[in-house]
Amino acid sequence: MTLIAADLSVRITNKGRHQLPNYATEHSAGMDLRANLDASITLAPGQRALIPTGLFLELPEGTEAQVRPRSGLAFKHGVTVLNAPGTIDADYRGEVGVLLINHGQEPFEVKDGERVAQLVIARYLRVTFEESADLRATERGAGGFGHTGTN
Repeated sequence: MTLIAADLSVRITNKGRHQLPNYATEHSAGMDLRANLDASITLAPGQRALIPTGLFLELPEGTEAQVRPRSGLAFKHGVTVLNAPGTIDADYRGEVGVLLINHGQEPFEVKDGERVAQLVIARYLRVTFEESADLRATERGAGGFGHTGTN
């Protein structure tokens, strides 16, 4: 595996029992977040729970951390991040939590150390709004929600 120098340094405190998030492959965008639990939590179908990670971040100004679902949990069990993607702002200093929901048909057990979500660090732009009575026309216009077809 070729190591790529980090584009950005992020301060992190790990009060949990598990390794720090890391990239699984050379071109991964996200790092796995692990549950930091004293006891397993079982999510019944339709139930949600805030899963602690034991991690605390100090993000650089102009960045956010996005908590995203893991595709394997969603596909195999119907378990996903309820507020996906969850946003962690640069000025937040609390514990990183993962809001999981079970959309599956069967109960799902979240175990200590289980990879429950992905963490993606992203830059963002802050904007100011310029009020206008009208907007410039485009070819698309107001078309949305499938206006270009379904296949």
